[in-house]
Parts: sequence; structure tokens; C-alpha cells
Amino acid sequence: MRRLLIVDDDEAIRRLFRLNLADDYEIIDTEDPEQALALAMEHKPDAILLDMHMPKMSGFDLCRTFNSFSRTHLVPIFVVSGAIREDEKETCAALGATGFFGKPIDFDALRTRLATVKRHTTVPRSEVRVQLRVPVKLRGTDIDGRQFEEITLTENVSLSGFLCNCKVALRNDSVVEVYLTNTGGRLVGKARCVRSDGHEGEPPQYAFRFLEKAETWILR
Repeated sequence: MRRLLIVDDDEAIRRLFRLNLADDYEIIDTEDPEQALALAMEHKPDAILLDMHMPKMSGFDLCRTFNSFSRTHLVPIFVVSGAIREDEKETCAALGATGFFGKPIDFDALRTRLATVKRHTTVPRSEVRVQLRVPVKLRGTDIDGRQFEEITLTENVSLSGFLCNCKVALRNDSVVEVYLTNTGGRLVGKARCVRSDGHEGEPPQYAFRFLEKAETWILR
């Protein structure tokens, strides 16, 4: 039987998934996002249904985690959320999410979508996403309109974007020039900030997607 992993801190939602999908799928569920990776590796689900907003770890972090491991990066991830902004959708897509479903859930639409992706679970996603620390230089305008230039390290890289920390405060939709410092500082292209995460005492982390490329990026 096909298998789903449900990650949601709301027991009522997990119960609803079981009631509506248990006839067609074996359901593995957890309220603890920190347990999700171990469950995915142990049970090898055909798809993962992931809540976006959980107290211990965000859906962004889990998408990033699943895509960092070879045993889970091919598993389709569907983000399920009561409210998700377009910029959050873009970020999740950059981190590997296959699709999005709002709450209350349209289970007919969900079953149809799951049946479609089931046939492709052995095929790599169109973009490989890897944890990779590569020095890059960002050049642009900060939240106060001042020009800046900063060298930092990528954390997670795909063909169309990357994550990195940056000490400078940026607005969502800010556009920066991106340079690879380990290849003579050549300009790769321009990228737009699609999300920022801040933790007290640490530089903000930003997700960027390329708008244009002048040269080959890290992944081809």
C-alpha cells in the first residue's frame, strides 16, 4: 500500500487526514517536526504532507531538511496551511515543495494530486537542492536605501536560487547582484529576496531566486 507521512501539530487535522485517506494510503503521522526526518527515512513515504506553521520548526526548515538528504530529497512535499502568502509559496517551491493546499482541505483535489505524483516518485525533481557552503558576494541596496556589499556563504543551493545569511537588513523583493568570490569574483546575475528569517543574536537568513544570470551558477 502507498504511504503518506503527515507532519502537523494539530491532532484534529491529523485525524482528518487519516479518516479521508486511510482507505488508499498507509498513514504515518507525527506532531513533532523534529521527528519527521527519522520517520521519513524509516518508512520511505510516497509523499509528505507538511503543515507550514508549527511551534518547534517551520515548514521552511523542514522542506530544507528533507531536501538536504539523498534518502528524502525525491519525496514530493505538499504544504498544507490555513494561510500562506505568495512569497512563502515561492520560498517553499525553491526549497522543494511540490504543491500547496489550503485549510479546510479539498480532499478530492488532494487525492487527485497525490495519484498524479505517485507515478513520479522515482524521478528526480527538476532542480536538485543541496546543502553547500560557497562564498558569494552580494551587492545591492539595504532597507534604508544605502548601497552595500557583503561577502557571505550559501547554506542551501538550487539551480534557480540559494539561501544565505546576510548582516544587512533587506526588504522582501530586494534585488541584489550575486558574485562568486572563489572564481575571481565574477558576476553570476541578479537575484530577488523572496523570504527572510531572523533569530535573536544571529544575522538574518535570506532566500534568493535568480531573476537573470550572466554566467553559470554553482549547479548546472
